[in-house]
Amino acid sequence: MDKDTIYSMPLAKVGDFRFDEQVVQVFPDMIERSVPGYGSILSMIGELAARYVGERSHVYDLGCSLGACTKVIRGRIPANCHIHAIDSSQAMIESLRRALEPSEDLATVEVEKADIRDVTIDKASLCVLNFTLQFIAPEGREALLERIFHGLNLGGALVLSEKICFPQENQQELLTDLHHSFKRANGYSDLEIAQKRTALEKTLIPETLETHLKRLERVGFSVATCWFQCFNFVSILAIK
Repeated sequence: MDKDTIYSMPLAKVGDFRFDEQVVQVFPDMIERSVPGYGSILSMIGELAARYVGERSHVYDLGCSLGACTKVIRGRIPANCHIHAIDSSQAMIESLRRALEPSEDLATVEVEKADIRDVTIDKASLCVLNFTLQFIAPEGREALLERIFHGLNLGGALVLSEKICFPQENQQELLTDLHHSFKRANGYSDLEIAQKRTALEKTLIPETLETHLKRLERVGFSVATCWFQCFNFVSILAIK
């Protein structure tokens, strides 16, 4: 696993964050050192898959990146199921295709380069948006969740993990400071933290937890609850 040093040197201009080849090479290190609780979320997604994925059903890993969720889920569901691993980054998709090994004892995986807003969800027992929705423009988020809801089987589940913001300024400042302390403890410098924050400003737009829960309720989910939170990162489980 290559170490993330993308923002370690001063940049004359910090461009918008992109999931390109440079990011792909360091992505596992980047997300492990940047997202508190990421390993716990992955592990529990495996547990949720074992609970909610039924025989011969479909799973959608939307914004799959290098397939961390896909790989965890694949080991916990019936072999006669089908996983759709979808991402819009060509570099991510190519790397995932190289890493996946065919197996008769595991669910089949179809890796597809596509915009998740255009994907047809069908006969799904589980959909996963693991730190993906935050990169969709806010005005397009509800329509995507509606597509997911209508494509889920009754009793099917959506796992939605997101970086969130807070309604009160003092809350926002505290949780942001705690997150930055987490990143420093993992070896990131103040320069790296500042430059990456600038790169993400226009591409990662967080919302409050309440906003997410109310939207899921509007879409039609019978249950939507936050099952994990560490600082300003949460994961929500919603059931149709």
